Amino acid sequence: MASLRTITRGAVGLGCMGFSQAYGPADDEQSIRAIRTALDHGVRLLDTAMSYGAGHNEQLIGKAIAGRPDAVIATKFGIVREPSGTRLDAHPDRVRDYCDASLRRLGVDAIDLYYLHRVDPSVPVAESVGAMADLVTAGKVRHLGLSEVSPAQLADAVAVHPIAAVQLEWSLAWREPEDDIIPAARAAGAGIVAYSPLGRGLLTGALPTGPFAPGDFRAGDPRFANSSLAANLQVVAALEAKAQGYGVTTGQLALAWLMAQGDDVVPIPGTRNPARILENAAAAQVTLTPADLAELNEIVPRSAWQGDRRSFAAHHTTRTPAPPTCPPP
Repeated sequence: MASLRTITRGAVGLGCMGFSQAYGPADDEQSIRAIRTALDHGVRLLDTAMSYGAGHNEQLIGKAIAGRPDAVIATKFGIVREPSGTRLDAHPDRVRDYCDASLRRLGVDAIDLYYLHRVDPSVPVAESVGAMADLVTAGKVRHLGLSEVSPAQLADAVAVHPIAAVQLEWSLAWREPEDDIIPAARAAGAGIVAYSPLGRGLLTGALPTGPFAPGDFRAGDPRFANSSLAANLQVVAALEAKAQGYGVTTGQLALAWLMAQGDDVVPIPGTRNPARILENAAAAQVTLTPADLAELNEIVPRSAWQGDRRSFAAHHTTRTPAPPTCPPP
């Protein structure tokens, strides 16, 4: 199986959810310009899902990539967003229909990386992945992925078909996956796609002033509230000072830290700002030595961050203490 960075054709992708939901109102024409700016400057992986805007996001990307065969498309199924609410559905009898609908909205013949967005608790993950494997055989999908799974769920999936990527939230500010699913993914030969690699904007050092806009996901996330936010901003201030010493932005340093965790890691920062897209892409040129990484772990230790995370039907949403660096005496 090809390496993850070969599949994604680069070390940094673009998370597209914010063009349709979670961060307040967006403008489609501006979003399309932002996506094309990413493609024009070497960002190839566009990450979306059928649930983002209930299909709107895939349609938007379909317009943006028309005539752009250089785009690498990752999309997901399994979260169904309806007027009555949001539910999980990964029944094998409906996987092909979900894929066909995504192909139509995207305007492509095949999806480069097709994820199970969340495991459906009413369906064994092996059955969902078996239906996904049929899509590979049919030429509708090139590679399979899983999002926010446990090590046991990953093992069940890999027993059915190779998994090219495991997607999860991972950043300097959210390191819980390092305890279980990241080692499991590597043992299974799967690459790691890190979403929210900038801590949902926290690690850029540029959060909006005042209350979050209507519809902004972060208004209900414990990491962005009260004493947790105050503590986290102090950690960010230390990261900002270090970034200045490197001559890079705070966000670039945070992305460089992730990419330095291994060649099997591809972060997918999301932004609507074309200038920020270029800034994020340039982070791939920032090289951190082992000494740099050790210093960053001292300056912004995992234990300094506060607040659990909010994420729909995800594997880990509460903080766990960092494992000891050496056995106790």
